[in-house]
Amino acid sequence: MNVRDRRVQYETAGLDRHDLDESPIQQWHAWYVDALEAGLPEPNAMAIASVDDDGLPDSRIVLARGVDDEGITFFGNYESAKGRQLDANPSASAVFPWLGLHRQVRVRGTVELLSSIESDAYFASRPRESQIGAWASPQSTVIDDRSELEQLVARFTAEFEGREVPRPSHWGGWLLVPETYEFWQGRPSRLHDRFRYRADLDGAWIIERLAP
Repeated sequence: MNVRDRRVQYETAGLDRHDLDESPIQQWHAWYVDALEAGLPEPNAMAIASVDDDGLPDSRIVLARGVDDEGITFFGNYESAKGRQLDANPSASAVFPWLGLHRQVRVRGTVELLSSIESDAYFASRPRESQIGAWASPQSTVIDDRSELEQLVARFTAEFEGREVPRPSHWGGWLLVPETYEFWQGRPSRLHDRFRYRADLDGAWIIERLAP
């Protein structure tokens, strides 16, 4: 089938204002539970977009590791393209694509580094192979072939044999502090339901319906 001609009719009950929690965090968690129970793959995956030095957007899929009143936490290499971009311009947008439920949640806000204590704690919880990978991969840089990466893995596997793998200084976490959340529910005829939460000056959340 031609991509142009592919269409899926979203037959859902829709989303009304009275369906929404007053807190976007609680609403996110309610939809996250729905995604878990529906068996959607990687329900904590989000596409996060930053901006490079030329003003061009750059996006990739990462895993959210915490969603609470403080914001959304995620982790990675500070020296990667993502890390350098967030350092130069600490703002980002994210999308949780729960396509199996015809839902998505969009988030926009500022980004700040997590404390070393928080990054250390999460790093310590990772599988050992992933810890080694954080040391071995010069993320976003050009390498000749996969054997170069495998040699680095072997090097750090030997270096840390018999002891805990410490967190490398170039690896850690970020906190996306949302200024807006948008909850999107697919509806027939592309007349979708969209509700935006935006922070008021006093910190309260204002909820507005948006045209599809």
